[in-house]
Amino acid sequence: MRDYEFTVIFNSEEEKTEQGLATLTKLFETAGIEIAKQEDMGVRTLAYIIKKQEKGHYVYFEIKADPANLADLNTKLLLCEPVIKFLFVVK
Repeated sequence: MRDYEFTVIFNSEEEKTEQGLATLTKLFETAGIEIAKQEDMGVRTLAYIIKKQEKGHYVYFEIKADPANLADLNTKLLLCEPVIKFLFVVK
């Protein structure tokens, strides 16, 4: 298992953010990913418009995961509607 930093930007609407967080937590559990730290960074203005959105709700995670599980998770996150953008970084 490796340590990763994971940042995700959800749609800024509160109900879509909650829906996205619930989906993300469920995906983490099924993939066997451990959340070491979670920090809600709030709604911020995006540097440029992404998926017709000017604002996004940022959430930061520190996770422990197998690299093989991240490839599958990456595909599932691309299909998740409330997720605007995300990034995995090896710690």
